[in-house]
Amino acid sequence: MNEDRAAVRGDRSSLERLEGLAAVLGAVRAGDGVTQPQLIREIGLGRSVVAQRVAELEAAGLVVPDGLGPSTGGRAPRRLRLRREAGLVAGADIGATGMRVGLADLSGTVLAEVDEVIDVAEGPDVVLGRVDELVEELIAGLPGAPPLWGIGVGVPGPVEFATGLPVAPPIMPGWDGHPIRARLAARFGAAVWVDNDVNLRALGELRTNPVAAQQEDLLYVKIGTGIGAGLVSGGRLHRGVNGCAGDIGHVAVAEAQDVVCRCGNVGCLEAVAGGAALARDGRKLAESGAGPVMAELLAARGDLTAADVTAAAERGDPAARALLARAGGLVGATLATLVSFYNPGLVVLGGGVVHAGDHVLAAIREAVYRRSLPLATRTLRIEPSRLGDAAGLAGAVHLVIDELFSPARLAVWLPHSSPAGRPDVATLPR
Repeated sequence: MNEDRAAVRGDRSSLERLEGLAAVLGAVRAGDGVTQPQLIREIGLGRSVVAQRVAELEAAGLVVPDGLGPSTGGRAPRRLRLRREAGLVAGADIGATGMRVGLADLSGTVLAEVDEVIDVAEGPDVVLGRVDELVEELIAGLPGAPPLWGIGVGVPGPVEFATGLPVAPPIMPGWDGHPIRARLAARFGAAVWVDNDVNLRALGELRTNPVAAQQEDLLYVKIGTGIGAGLVSGGRLHRGVNGCAGDIGHVAVAEAQDVVCRCGNVGCLEAVAGGAALARDGRKLAESGAGPVMAELLAARGDLTAADVTAAAERGDPAARALLARAGGLVGATLATLVSFYNPGLVVLGGGVVHAGDHVLAAIREAVYRRSLPLATRTLRIEPSRLGDAAGLAGAVHLVIDELFSPARLAVWLPHSSPAGRPDVATLPR
């Protein structure tokens, strides 16, 4: 009995120590040269406990002195900062038609990145093979690069976050159940996390957009080839039980009841308001002669894209403008339901269709404010993403950093001062 009680006390003590380390490290990461007295006030731990945790983090090479803070009468306290140069994290934001791959330090500051046109339908061997090459090239381009601590990957489809496996992604043939985590971990010997690309964009906004960082509850909505949403609740990304929270592109809408979606269902929002749908419907209008500018672009190029539709709208094509307004209205009507249900303080709109012009954005705003409950929109802000397509890469690298510095994962690698060479860190329960 006494041994059992001692074991419980030991487990509790170990957990408290890890939580204290994570709290101190989190405060140091969030601050700009934070001092030990500030840490005591911010995290609510005693002076001796904070001193012990700081000493542990300094011994592990994670925290270093950074000058002196203001004195309150005695000796000036040391400022502390994260040793962000101790390791690298890699991120890959894979979309339907392009990807962005980059390297960042442990603060999430991107050090090097590259954009590349790809077709996700070419399959995982082609796309991930190129990710391998780009990560290696970027590391080689950083003189004296520190070790790679982890990799974050976003893909344009549903992902079971616990396993990192894509699950029946509608626009990713050949990717269902593909072991992205295991493949990249074997190649680089690093911990790997995989998530839906829109979740990572939401996380990227939360971590690097000052306006989003002030919000505990927000929605990020991407309108590109497809449509999806990332939900932040209480300052944390909400994935749901299996990782598919926010998949609004496949919510049924009455206006699409006869339209077949790429997921196999009929009547999905994405089937009538996503980028692929805009290109399809724009092509039909151009061929019928209803859209003069779209017809001109179609004749010149032999095909029409969603970007062409928005370009035609900017040039005054009435059919293109009506098409975009309809798409925005449909997305806005769906968002109005979410706004009334979830009551976020901020909705961030991103993706190629949103950033190509104001027509979709204006229609979304009008529909949300008109159809949502008045109390739900009293302080609601609806804004285009300030980060643009950079949000996905930002989210990918911050995903890795957040996971590595969580208490359960710190327990595994902190005794070794680094998670480099420990891909198993990603497979542990958080």
